[in-house]
Amino acid sequence: MRKLLIAFLAVALLFSGCASDPEDVLEIGERFFVNQTLSIVLNQHEYVGRMVRYEGIFATFPDQGTDTHLVYRYVPGCCSPSGIVGFIVEIGDLEPLPTNAWAEVEGVFEEFIDHNGHTSLRVAATSLRELEERGSELVRP
Repeated sequence: MRKLLIAFLAVALLFSGCASDPEDVLEIGERFFVNQTLSIVLNQHEYVGRMVRYEGIFATFPDQGTDTHLVYRYVPGCCSPSGIVGFIVEIGDLEPLPTNAWAEVEGVFEEFIDHNGHTSLRVAATSLRELEERGSELVRP
């Protein structure tokens, strides 16, 4: 019985080390912003519940009676910036920033159902702050 108890405790300790560390924050940096964001979107099930921190342009869009917030960067097209890359940010009780402010957002990835019935990924913000120094608004793949 004692050997069984020791084996059980050893297995329990082994698996308890596999839990993700809440201090383990995924940083989406400027240099690989497009690639990291695309990888997250394509493999969203692997990122649900994971902490993330990144910077970008803050915007608010009216959306069917509520506001949708986004922190994003521009991506190039043939002649000028033609698209954006980033995530919808659910700010909850946090104060929204002015449109076009340079923001740092930290939060947890969560799935939600968009207006088209698709499962998408957004950031449930735990921190949202305006930064004085702007990073690169235009990022390349």
